[in-house]
Amino acid sequence: MLAAIRPFLPTALLAALICYFAVHGFIGEGGLLQSEVRDATLIAKREELAKVTAQRHELEMRARLLRDESLSADLLEERARSLLGFADPRDYVIRMDP
Repeated sequence: MLAAIRPFLPTALLAALICYFAVHGFIGEGGLLQSEVRDATLIAKREELAKVTAQRHELEMRARLLRDESLSADLLEERARSLLGFADPRDYVIRMDP
């Protein structure tokens, strides 16, 4: 019986291997049937990229304002005082509830 099946064993093994890769090619993680998931992920990542790009642009503009060429000493002092909570003795401080 084994002698009759032996010539077909390599062919059967090759067919099983082809079927295995074909199934994973269609329904696997990167398969053809997962294109909707990949498209949705791509759209979400593009939206996230747009948000991060806008954020970066805003930060670059703020950093540009702090450079020596365009720096306003009064604006810098006012910003530092508000962040650090310091005030000049000659300043009038009006505290407001948030």
